[in-house]
Amino acid sequence: MKVLKFGGTSVANAQNIQLAINIVNNKAKEEKLAVVVSALSGVTDMLLTASQKAASKDETYKSSIEEIKQKHFDTIAQLIDSANQNQLLIKINSQINQLQTLLDGCFLLGELSPRTSDAIASFGELLSSQIIATALQQSIPNSNFKDSRELIKTNANFGKASVDFEVTNQLIADYFNANKSQVVLLPGFIASSEDGNTTTLGRGGSDYTAAIIANGVQASSLEIWTDVNGMFTANPRIVKQAQPIETISYQEAMELSHFGAKVLYPPTIQPVLHAAIPIWIKNTFEPEAFGTLISNSPDANANPIKGISHIDHIALLTLEGSGMIGVAGSSKRLFEVLSQHGINVIFITQASSEHSICIGIVNADADRAKAAIDKAFELEIAQNKIDPCIVEKDLCIVALVGESMKNHQGLSGKMFSTLGKNNVNIRAIAQGASERNISVVINEKDVKKALNTLHERFFEDNTKQLNLFVMGVGNVGEKFIDQIHQQKKFLKDNLKINVRVIALSNSRKMAFDEEGIALKDWKAALDQGEAANVTSFIQKAVAMNLRNSIFVDITANYEIAAIYDQFLRKNIAVVTCNKIACSSQYDNYKNLKSLSRKYNAPFLFETNVGAGLPIIDTLKHLIASGDKVNRINAVLSGSLNFIFNNFSDTYSFHNVVKEAGVQGFTEPDPKIDLSGVDVARKILILIRESGYAMEMEDIVNNSFLPAACMNTTNNDDFFASLIEHADHFNQLLTEAKAKDSRLKFVASFENGKASVGLQFIPSDSPFYNLEGKDNIVQFYTDRYVDQPLLIKGAGAGAAVTASGIFADVIRIGNV
Repeated sequence: MKVLKFGGTSVANAQNIQLAINIVNNKAKEEKLAVVVSALSGVTDMLLTASQKAASKDETYKSSIEEIKQKHFDTIAQLIDSANQNQLLIKINSQINQLQTLLDGCFLLGELSPRTSDAIASFGELLSSQIIATALQQSIPNSNFKDSRELIKTNANFGKASVDFEVTNQLIADYFNANKSQVVLLPGFIASSEDGNTTTLGRGGSDYTAAIIANGVQASSLEIWTDVNGMFTANPRIVKQAQPIETISYQEAMELSHFGAKVLYPPTIQPVLHAAIPIWIKNTFEPEAFGTLISNSPDANANPIKGISHIDHIALLTLEGSGMIGVAGSSKRLFEVLSQHGINVIFITQASSEHSICIGIVNADADRAKAAIDKAFELEIAQNKIDPCIVEKDLCIVALVGESMKNHQGLSGKMFSTLGKNNVNIRAIAQGASERNISVVINEKDVKKALNTLHERFFEDNTKQLNLFVMGVGNVGEKFIDQIHQQKKFLKDNLKINVRVIALSNSRKMAFDEEGIALKDWKAALDQGEAANVTSFIQKAVAMNLRNSIFVDITANYEIAAIYDQFLRKNIAVVTCNKIACSSQYDNYKNLKSLSRKYNAPFLFETNVGAGLPIIDTLKHLIASGDKVNRINAVLSGSLNFIFNNFSDTYSFHNVVKEAGVQGFTEPDPKIDLSGVDVARKILILIRESGYAMEMEDIVNNSFLPAACMNTTNNDDFFASLIEHADHFNQLLTEAKAKDSRLKFVASFENGKASVGLQFIPSDSPFYNLEGKDNIVQFYTDRYVDQPLLIKGAGAGAAVTASGIFADVIRIGNV
């Protein structure tokens, strides 16, 4: 014999009930069945609300009765043949009248006793089960209804009664041994006390009813039919990548259900555990799906972590003080006072010094618990031997669960390091000697990030999800997004990195999508976004609190460069091609680097120097390996190199500069490039990354631009000044030819001094043949003395700059 249970959405309406009946029809062809059903969806809540309203003298409870009545009558009309409806309607109407009598009594008395509350709550299952039983008889005539109250006997602890298994098992066995029906349908959740009063088994108690019946008949299996494909590795509403668990042990299932896996009511497993009755979790809406098998023989070769679960709305209570050290009975007194006040303890941890003990309870009980604890220890508190109870609210327990965890080293370390890397602070830790679960208490606001991060670490083949918040979608930004779109599958398949763009912003609009913006339509998404606002952008990014978040700055904006610290403080990495921050005041540069280390948030700016060339990365490795940079010679402006390589007698300086802008080689304000400011920023960044403290003002800028060009205030005037002073530029070209040299804008650093300026480069210099928009850097170090370390390649252009930004993003993914 099998026992099937249908609850929640499986019996939400007539359509779903018919799906459940179809499943029963198929199963009944193979063997006898006991079928347990819950109340129609939402009815139990409606009943409890109506009872509270009635007890509060709120006459609107009457409309609740009508709503409940209509819901059941509508279900009958859709589910039951017209010939069978009349008798059932009379029966249901009679029970609705009984319900109204009870609620009227609550209204008149102005109170609601636990016993009456149970009686009222029981009507949900009583009404639904009789309707479903009648519907089932239409397809399986050899089926009947049995009231669970006649089989399951409990004590009189109304609300969550305890089952008398000795009496109950005998009643169940006697009934089913004598029963000849192919299918017996029973209401879940309800039972009766020794004196015949209706009791309930707690919310979710229909699962428990089914387990009690399965144990009583020694069923071949228990099937819990719900609206998901079994138990999942995490809550699929929070972790989109959660996967069904195919096999799991009873103990693992109990741990997961205790820690919030709502697909299974925690006490369900206990009645079938000793009888080793397998439990199947199946999907009413996808009956062919495998589901989850709970048994004594799970897959031993599977992942040692079976699932990640959590409990919300937790408060942490800490009792500490020197008066607890070596004093027997302190813990006993603490738990005793909580027990006396009916407060359930979910989580316990104690330091080996005995100086403190920490417990987790639900938020709602926190204030009551603190008052009770402080009163119980008032003498010790008055004597300053023990501190008043400390309460921290709005926390959450996250647990890793797995039977085989004890056989695998380092799982705790992986859990803690994974959370730490994402700035999830652990408030308390507990692990039993069985090592079946590792539990941590964290801030409730971090739960989504924590669950996704841990799931990624333990279940997604180490695939790391990177969540990008991109500001700036001009030439470089557009190339960057195109490169992500093109490489997305490659990164996921080969590097185990899943890159998602969560936000995009330009100067006018910004768009957010927590599930990731569709990159093929990103321009449309941005056009439909809200008005751009830097403060709002920061707030939204922080509020989302996504794991592995990265702010990507693809602007040349001072205001944007000034907000990096706000991201780093929130454990959001920063990747930027904007040179302003790293070339700002030295104290600000050092502060950003310090924040990066403190909050474990990478701060990468490879494209500040040399676009996509690995200049800064190479320099970092030199310094990290113990080398010292003594001298730097470099051509660091791809745009200036392009300009002077193409400037000729037939191609005017003005026209070359214009073309450099069209090609995307210069900054939006080309004067930044031509004035030498951009090169000065770049050499300053290299000097600082080499370990030297220097300010922008310390760099000598030997500008080749006439003062009139420098004093212009807009691009139109600047370009006009280039035409006006064409003779000046032509004279530079003539002088270079006379010296058999080429014009290069060179940055130098040696003996603590730095300069930038136009130089006449002789033909024997490695800088002489630097073509196009290329950059070149020479590092003279303690190890590279006579022959410098040389890095050379394209140092300007939207595509190479975008690839450099992309490379920094990938570096973070590989950490």
